[in-house]
Amino acid sequence: MRREPVTGPMARWQTHRWVLADVLPTAEPRLLPFGAAPAQPGAPREVEPLPGAQVVDGASYWLFPGHRIELFRDDAEGLFLNLSSPLPCFWVFWRADEDQLQEGEPMAVPQIVTLSYHDAGRWLDAQEKVEQVPAPEAVVDWLRAFVDQHRQAEPKRRQRPASFKSLTDRFGQPARVSTDKTLRGGGPGPREGGGA
Repeated sequence: MRREPVTGPMARWQTHRWVLADVLPTAEPRLLPFGAAPAQPGAPREVEPLPGAQVVDGASYWLFPGHRIELFRDDAEGLFLNLSSPLPCFWVFWRADEDQLQEGEPMAVPQIVTLSYHDAGRWLDAQEKVEQVPAPEAVVDWLRAFVDQHRQAEPKRRQRPASFKSLTDRFGQPARVSTDKTLRGGGPGPREGGGA
């Protein structure tokens, strides 16, 4: 995470802001046994910006180690949506932690890192803070192999007619639906009129 000074008129209300700087994979992808212990994020520590990273004057960079990215077979569609985007990415859901202060202000602490488009969408719908950064090629290759193995394309469903479109007859002329018997071509029924 990067804590950078706010410039311009907004600086009157907020002197610094937190933004996601990058996600750094630290281990090769591997299968975990069912029921494996959850990841234990480590304590944040201030670090130097990585070579090639965006350097902002007056900013400090913080590393939050120990987050685990897990892929689940039942979310293969959400992973596929990320993979099929122009730039597959990591999404990081973070919150300001009042218990961890940096120069008297709450520190932005990543809660979850994911590759699932569905997870990110749910967090955004819940008004959470979610940011994204591009995933490196090795992670994209791992994601692609997982999706190829586990994704089952959803069956195509019959498209329902659009109820908001006006009806037309076979010649493209506006059509009406009527309940009047005379318009439907029906004459008097057997009990109507003087029938035998």
